[in-house]
Amino acid sequence: MRKRFDEQLAELNNNLIEMGALIEKAISKATKALEEQDIDAARKIIADDEIIDDKEKEIESLCLKLLLNQQPVARDLRQISTALKMITDMERIGDHAEDISELCTYLAGQPYIIKLNRIPQMATATIKMVTDSIDAFIKKDLTLAQSVIDYDDLVDSLYTEVKKNLIALVHENPANGDQAFDLLQIAKYYERIGDHAVNIAEWIIFSITGMHKNKQVL
Repeated sequence: MRKRFDEQLAELNNNLIEMGALIEKAISKATKALEEQDIDAARKIIADDEIIDDKEKEIESLCLKLLLNQQPVARDLRQISTALKMITDMERIGDHAEDISELCTYLAGQPYIIKLNRIPQMATATIKMVTDSIDAFIKKDLTLAQSVIDYDDLVDSLYTEVKKNLIALVHENPANGDQAFDLLQIAKYYERIGDHAVNIAEWIIFSITGMHKNKQVL
């Protein structure tokens, strides 16, 4: 019985890795579509969000089977419940990549009013956060999970800088307002992706320690 349970836990981990890879690619591809103003690529990302949604449902189904059929002990219960929490945030990350791609379709063909260097930096940072959070879950690495939470300060700092620069451009020329709003919204989506990665890391800490946001839960 335990052998079968461990095999299903390994399957769960593999599925989480696969879903993590999907959302990492979605963020990366959305950023590339933004930089290159590629409408076709942006539309493909929007269409592919369904794949991420399907993976979420697959993992959710596996978690429920483990809970109903295996009667897990506390440590295993934390791992399964954490996976259920993780996929909710991972699905939202996929949605934000889709949101970014949607805005890319509006911006295509417009000369950008600002260099996009800070926004791709936000993307790179959030991809690292997502990758590290999933690695922390698989490896049960408390230090790595905490580093994800700490790394969010960089994403927040970059967002503040982008916001400040865009506001200044609108003050200089109100005609920049529409594009500035769209770019600010894109930066906000990256900032939210970072927040979701933090949520994942906090649940991973729970899976290891039973503590969630410094409160004993299980």
